[in-house]
Amino acid sequence: MNGKGTLNGFVNKHEEKDEYTWDVKANDRHYNDQFKKKCFLLFKKRKYSGNAITTSKYNFLTFLPLNLYEQFHRLANFYFLMIVFLQSVPAISNLPWFTTMLPLVILLGIRGAKDIADDFERHRSDHRINSRPCDILIGSSFRRKHWRDIHVGDLVRLWKDEFVPADLLLLHTSEPNSLCFVETMEIDGETNLKYKQALMITHTELSTEESLPAFDGRVICEEPNNRLHTYTGTLHWKGDEFPLDNGRMLLRGCRIRNTETCYGLVIFAGFDTKIMKNGGKVTLKRTRIDDIMNYLIIVIFIILVVLSFFLAIGAGVWEKLNGQKASYILDNNAKPTAAYRAFLTFWGYITVLNSVVPMALYMTLEFIHLVHSFFIDWDLEMYYKQTDTPAAARSTNLNEQLGQIEYIFSDKTGTLTQNIMTFKKCCINGQIYGTIPTGEPEIVDFSWNKYADGKLKFYDPALLEVIRSNQDTEVQEFFRLMALCHTVMADEKDGQPVYQAASPDEEALVTAARNFGYVFLSRTQDTITVSELGLKRTYGLLAIFDFSSVRKRMSVLLRDPEGKIKLYSKGADTVMFERLCQGCLQQEMTERALDSFAEETLRTLCVAWKEVPEDIFQEWSKKHHRASVALQGRAEELHAVYEEMETELKLLGVTAIEDKLQDGVPETIQKLQKGNIKIWVLTGDKQETAVNIGFACKLLTTDMDILDGQDISKILEGLQVTNNNDNTGIWNEKILFRQLNLSPYSKKALVITGELLNEILSPLGRGQKKLSCCNMCQRIMHRKKKVVTAQENEYQLKERAFMELASKCQTVICCRVTPKQKANMVKLVKRHKKAITLAIGDGANDVSMIKTAHIGVGISGQEGMQAVQASDYALAQFCYLQRLLLVHGRWSYFRLCKFLRYFFYKTFSGTLVHVWFSFFNGFTAQPIYETWFIPLYTVSYTSYPVLALALLEQDVSDKKCLQSPEQYKVGQREELFNNKMFFLIFLHSVLTSLMLFFIPYGAFAKTSVSNAASALDYQCFSLTISTAAVFTMTIEVMFEITYWTVYSVFAVVLSIALLFAMTFFTHSHILHKADPNLFLFPGASLNAFLQPYIWLTIILTVAVNIIPSVMMRLLRKYLSSPKIEHKSSYDVNEVEQNTVELKVHFKRNSTLRRSAYAFSYKEGYADLITSGTSIRRKNPARSKHRSGILPVAEPENVFVQEKTKENV
Repeated sequence: MNGKGTLNGFVNKHEEKDEYTWDVKANDRHYNDQFKKKCFLLFKKRKYSGNAITTSKYNFLTFLPLNLYEQFHRLANFYFLMIVFLQSVPAISNLPWFTTMLPLVILLGIRGAKDIADDFERHRSDHRINSRPCDILIGSSFRRKHWRDIHVGDLVRLWKDEFVPADLLLLHTSEPNSLCFVETMEIDGETNLKYKQALMITHTELSTEESLPAFDGRVICEEPNNRLHTYTGTLHWKGDEFPLDNGRMLLRGCRIRNTETCYGLVIFAGFDTKIMKNGGKVTLKRTRIDDIMNYLIIVIFIILVVLSFFLAIGAGVWEKLNGQKASYILDNNAKPTAAYRAFLTFWGYITVLNSVVPMALYMTLEFIHLVHSFFIDWDLEMYYKQTDTPAAARSTNLNEQLGQIEYIFSDKTGTLTQNIMTFKKCCINGQIYGTIPTGEPEIVDFSWNKYADGKLKFYDPALLEVIRSNQDTEVQEFFRLMALCHTVMADEKDGQPVYQAASPDEEALVTAARNFGYVFLSRTQDTITVSELGLKRTYGLLAIFDFSSVRKRMSVLLRDPEGKIKLYSKGADTVMFERLCQGCLQQEMTERALDSFAEETLRTLCVAWKEVPEDIFQEWSKKHHRASVALQGRAEELHAVYEEMETELKLLGVTAIEDKLQDGVPETIQKLQKGNIKIWVLTGDKQETAVNIGFACKLLTTDMDILDGQDISKILEGLQVTNNNDNTGIWNEKILFRQLNLSPYSKKALVITGELLNEILSPLGRGQKKLSCCNMCQRIMHRKKKVVTAQENEYQLKERAFMELASKCQTVICCRVTPKQKANMVKLVKRHKKAITLAIGDGANDVSMIKTAHIGVGISGQEGMQAVQASDYALAQFCYLQRLLLVHGRWSYFRLCKFLRYFFYKTFSGTLVHVWFSFFNGFTAQPIYETWFIPLYTVSYTSYPVLALALLEQDVSDKKCLQSPEQYKVGQREELFNNKMFFLIFLHSVLTSLMLFFIPYGAFAKTSVSNAASALDYQCFSLTISTAAVFTMTIEVMFEITYWTVYSVFAVVLSIALLFAMTFFTHSHILHKADPNLFLFPGASLNAFLQPYIWLTIILTVAVNIIPSVMMRLLRKYLSSPKIEHKSSYDVNEVEQNTVELKVHFKRNSTLRRSAYAFSYKEGYADLITSGTSIRRKNPARSKHRSGILPVAEPENVFVQEKTKENV
């Protein structure tokens, strides 16, 4: 055996040893609590988790350290903390330390309070879930407790419509043979019911509550994992072993349906449950602008250090040359050396120039984010009146990232669709029924039918007239087939049938037949009872050929009350047309009807039937019996037998079901795609359903080549080889497409299943994680490092090839994927495309995807609130996503980028003046401005106009944003704020600061005034520069504002008014007398502002400063291309035009589109029906006369039951 085989063998043994060590004993908490696991160093804790869950980030003890840890992830906070330390050293600081410390504490407090508010909602949600009631067996009786009180090994009792609190081994139910029907909407998004069944040993031995306390079985099974559809374990009880699989398990998050009571043993609790293993972790989300800001903080700090270093060198040189002449600068007793002077000056300039990263920037950003979130909350265009649900921004610091989304990952059920199946049309004998007449159509009246449910809205009275006339044989057989050919089971409530189906489509068809008078009433193991226009008839059930993904059809073999044997069959048109008899007259008309229904994105299904002679049936039943008992090739032989019966069928027509989309979904998707946003659909549904919804949403069109299965595998193999050779892959790709008879230049869509994704996305991570726990295995891995590296490289090439293929497709649809796979797909795009992602869903199965994406959006739909609770934004409908991104997202990005550009400009311009002043003050770190001007410049004099800009600025209206989605690309390309833009802002700021200093300096240098009262001293010089700086910044922000409002005008006026008011106030003699060290400019403003020379200097400085901005705007206006906002390239009427185009481009061989009928993702209830597992026989005495073929299970779960003529 080679080295690789040895390694794999060891790994398999090691995994097998580790995986099946979960040992649970029923009704014995002491036994289960003895198992421990390492948690930290030598400390251990209980191996089995409690059932209480915590999705919040903080608690009372961890809030302060964790929140500070998160906040100091921002380098600016470290920068401010360092400044506080420097300012606390008197020898190097001209400002007291609390001037920075107090704002820093306020900033951290604001963010901390916001984080507490967000986390408080998670605590409330956790408490609500953990406090759900349940019955726990304590001693000899069940007691009403809460979910948090459940432990591994407890026995719990659940009632109808209750949620399953933990992963349970089903022991017994009130239904026959301990069946339990569950709804898994919150796990996989499917609304159809699934069934679970207890072991026969527990069904018989634990049939009473008195027997449950004595149950002491042990379950040894696999360790907790995230595999929702698999489970392996063994029950050890009464000296015997009983195998366990997923069919015996009730998973947390399921809901009990149509089962009065059930009892289960807790196997996994809390975070060990499969749904929680798929939930993902709460991660700290940061925007791309946050990342840029962190990078810029480093750059700014480097600039600050470099400037301070060179200024310190200047101080040392100046001290060397002029130190003895300027004894007033330092205490003569200190006798400083040039090096010491340079050292103090370096740290002095660090504190003086620290305002290049103003703390007000981050405080203002928090306020801007909060207001932008309020705008989302208050938007009435995103308010859903039917459920009284507004939009909600649950996270306030991600708004600008909404304007940079490149990939959207969407769930299907409940997100794109309403999850409501409705019978819309049908074609019978070539005649289409269900077309809505023009004008004001009236709904067909079904009041004559006592079984009508009152929910079906049908507008074509012609069909009802034909049915009630009872003259058309084809129509009779059509609706008889709808009432008989299915695996739906019926209960009775208040005299009306209540259906439970393995597929919502089947329920829709049976319900439609019910409303039209062909009512499915009940069934037994060998009969089906229906009411045909008021006449009750019972059919003998001879066989059921259940649906499978290979067969794409199902059939029933019946004996009617007249003794005739009939085969009713329904399925995809591709497989049904192949089985029709020769010379079918209505096939061409039916194909036209299929094309018409396909254009309306309806889910179509062909139905056919035939009469089977008695002798042919008897001969066929013998063949079936031989096939059903074959030891080898049983599945193939049974399929051959089914094929033999399902031939020479007579076509009845086509059914058309509408899977209702949410309002505005196709239009929303088209607009988002025009904004260069790629939309991937990730769903747990089967492929046919996902493809059909893709067509309905306009994600798929009939002129696309749909790649799936073997096509994807072949292309990936070719691309993988290309990537391995570091080639561009263009020519190989063309060759591959031509080999598959596909045009390299046509539109393509990718439809991939979860099984194939596992082959592509299955890294060695799981194995490596387990291997790291074993020292011996680590040594083997070290010796075989080259082998492992080669395998890792293979998976990386697969991922790279898959992403290359997916990026060339207009649409990607992933079906039958687990919640973990959804999250992995998001990670894959983030890793390989470095793109901003958004995930949107409405169920618990979408939580992991929502947490993984940069932006998570929860739909408050039918599947509960788990997705909303884990999301950053909550919407009531998918269609509101276009407004959230194209309007609010784009505006937030646009406003924030303008804000940052201006804020950095005004900050650098005002701060760099200190640098130029240093060359004239002996490099003493003396600030050019008055002490009070420095903080007021940032928080008052220049803050209100830019705040109005950041809150209210618009380049185009909201309607224009939606009409021209192409404008959204600006945010994706990061055109408005990036490193290059920052460099240009810095250069502009340097130029402005030079003008701010040297123009007044030149004006003051050669001026002499005889009047001492109006002398142009340092105070006047400082006041001139500061006033010019404020006026320059105000005019610059006025240039930036393009959308003027009353608030914008008020902000500008207020800014200038505050400048003069606060200047006169801080320069008052009263304050100077109160504290001469803080108020150093008494009467300076009154002296300066009375001099015309000062005002002329200010006007000149401002005029020169704004010249570059005016010139740049003029050049940009005349030299740049016309803005896209002036083009209205998008028109809502395009949706209608595309609908018309379907008629032109529809491909006759596009079978995936027309055959989009979605059966159950499993085989249905055929095995339960024919085996009698779930049905009590109405007349047990009849069963002893029954003879024929016993039900035999085979891989496709097709069961057949033959009845003799006498039984009917």
